[in-house]
Amino acid sequence: MSDETDTSPLVKGTASARRRDLALRIAIPFLVIALLILVWYAYVKLSGVPPYILPGPAAVANAFVTDWGTLAPALWVTTKITFMSLMLALVGGVGFAIFLVQSRWVELAFYPLAVILQVTPIVAISPLILIYAPSTQVALLICAFLVAFFPILSNMVQGLKSVDHNLINLFELYGASRWQTLIHLKIPAAQPYFMTGLRIGGGLALIAAVVAEFAAGSAGAGSGLAFRLLEAQYRMNIPRLFAALFMLSMLGVAIFGLTTLIAWLSLHRWHESSIKREN
Repeated sequence: MSDETDTSPLVKGTASARRRDLALRIAIPFLVIALLILVWYAYVKLSGVPPYILPGPAAVANAFVTDWGTLAPALWVTTKITFMSLMLALVGGVGFAIFLVQSRWVELAFYPLAVILQVTPIVAISPLILIYAPSTQVALLICAFLVAFFPILSNMVQGLKSVDHNLINLFELYGASRWQTLIHLKIPAAQPYFMTGLRIGGGLALIAAVVAEFAAGSAGAGSGLAFRLLEAQYRMNIPRLFAALFMLSMLGVAIFGLTTLIAWLSLHRWHESSIKREN
C-alpha cells in the first residue's frame, strides 16, 4: 500500500510533464507564425511598399474570402492529383521493390531503369507525356507518380535487404518458404524504411503535381492551384497569388502531418525511432 502511495505522485508528475510538453509543441509553432505575421504587417505598414509588390496580411485574408470560389476547386484538383499519384506510387513502389529483391539478377536488370526515370527532370519529359497521355489530368497524374515512385521504391528495397541475416537463417532452418519469409519477416522489418519513403513521397507528389501543371500550362475549370498562381501573376493580383501559395503550403503541411501520423501509429509501439526515451 505504501508503494502505491509513493509512486502515485511520480505517475501524476510524469503525466503532467507530458501534457506540458504537448502544449509547448503545439503553442510554440503557432507563436512563431503569429510573430512572423506581425513582422510582415509592421513592415508593410512602415515601409509603404505598394500592395502589388507585397500585400499585407489583411489583403491576403480578404483574397481568401473573395476568391474562395475560384481557389477552392483548384485546391481540390491539386489535392486529388497528389493523393492519387501517391497511392499509385505506394502500390507501384512496394510491388516493384518486392519484385526486385527476389533475385540479384532481376535487381541488376531493372533497377537502373527506375534510376533513369528518377534522374531525368520531369519538366524535360512532361511534353512527351502530354502528347501520349489521353488527357491533361492523366498526364499530370503520371508526372506526379514518376517523381513520388522512386523514393518509395528505393527505401522499400533498402528495407527488404536490411533484414537481419540470422533471422533469415532461422526461417530457413524451420523450413519457411520464400513467400512466408517475405510476408512474416522481410515486409514487417522493412516497415520503418517504407514509412520514410512515404513521408518523402508525399511531399514530392505535391511538388511534382504543381511542377507538372506549370509545364502543361493547363487552364480552364479543371485546372489546379498552379494555374491559379500563374493567372494571378499575369493579372498582377498579388493577394490572390499569396492566398494560393498559402493554400499549397497548408496542403503540404497536411500531407506531412498525415504521413507522420501514419508512421507513428505503425511504429510507436515497437521501433526505436518512435519510442520516447525515458531519460
